[in-house]
Amino acid sequence: MNNFQFVNPVKIIFGKNTLENLPSVIPAGSKVLIIYGGGSIKRSGLLNEIKNTLKNYKLGEFGGIEPNPSYEKLMQAVEIIRSEKYDFLLAAGGGSVIDGTKFIAAAVPFMADDPWKIISEHIPVKKAVPFGTVLTLPATGSEMNNGAVITRKSLKSKLPFMSAAVFPKFSILDPVYTYTLPQKQIANGVVDAFIHVMEQYMTYPVNAKIQDRFSEGLLLTLIEEGPKALQNPQNYDVRANIMWAATLALNGLISSGVPQDWSTHMVGHEITALYGLDHAQTLAIVFPSMLKVMKNEKQQKLLQYGNRIWDIDTNMPVEAQIDKAIQKTQSFFEEMGVKTHFSDYHLDKSVVEKIIDSLISHNMTKLGENGSVNPDIVRKVLNLSL
Repeated sequence: MNNFQFVNPVKIIFGKNTLENLPSVIPAGSKVLIIYGGGSIKRSGLLNEIKNTLKNYKLGEFGGIEPNPSYEKLMQAVEIIRSEKYDFLLAAGGGSVIDGTKFIAAAVPFMADDPWKIISEHIPVKKAVPFGTVLTLPATGSEMNNGAVITRKSLKSKLPFMSAAVFPKFSILDPVYTYTLPQKQIANGVVDAFIHVMEQYMTYPVNAKIQDRFSEGLLLTLIEEGPKALQNPQNYDVRANIMWAATLALNGLISSGVPQDWSTHMVGHEITALYGLDHAQTLAIVFPSMLKVMKNEKQQKLLQYGNRIWDIDTNMPVEAQIDKAIQKTQSFFEEMGVKTHFSDYHLDKSVVEKIIDSLISHNMTKLGENGSVNPDIVRKVLNLSL
């Protein structure tokens, strides 16, 4: 196991009716800006619940955060917060809203230059506006980590940033708020969480048995509960297990002391920025092909994964075990209703070189746990994904 430091300061408030805890975790006298997405929290009644719960606070609203939060939209919120002196932010939504709020929180006090440089030039974030979250879409784990991915439409760039300053102060996780999600979002969330785990697990062994078993438990839970969530969206126990699995998939626990990959994510970000596909859709397209191309580097973990997750007979030839493990993974995404080829989204081979050019322009030329996923490897992966 590799050396590591693990710190996660986020207070998780999990379960039914936990919204009532909001006044106990937002400092009294705060001026709170509620940040949300396309308006589903209005239709569901959640926005009114939040307002009623915070009736003794000064409140404002900022809606319209996109599924891939854009710098252009987020900077509108930054200007409002600066001019109207909000001192606490509350993100109510899924990972996109929370990611967007992290950038807003970091950008508000960043007065010296264009806040995009926080992302493009990796300028350290020294302070941020405090914020909490009310999670409505389990998928990204953003509610319990310090990372975000932001799109700048004018540049067709979708890039990540991380900072200890943008850990949420708290996150309220009530599975009931996920009951009304469209099936597509349920499916995307499960696939997203699944591949988050795999990016940290499917590398090479370092004898980190605890992290492996944690990861395998999360994968098995998502495989068992994902299809159930599509069939019965209002099964509380199913939704609770998926919600907690998605949070644990990317809160730093399973990545501690182990190598990480993230090449599928970096390629996926370029696909979304160029063609507008959902994040989970891009992952489902790229990941099975990435496993096929990188199966020699990942052989030991692929064999372990095939046996422990898919119960593949270890007496089969090694190549057959690996092929079956990859096929089972791809079939699971398809079972969740998330298609796994570019052609399913009416995209053809013309995308390949555009995606590679975009990766190169963002200096994404040495990806993966060993830095071996170069543009030639990505080209093979993309051609396999057509």
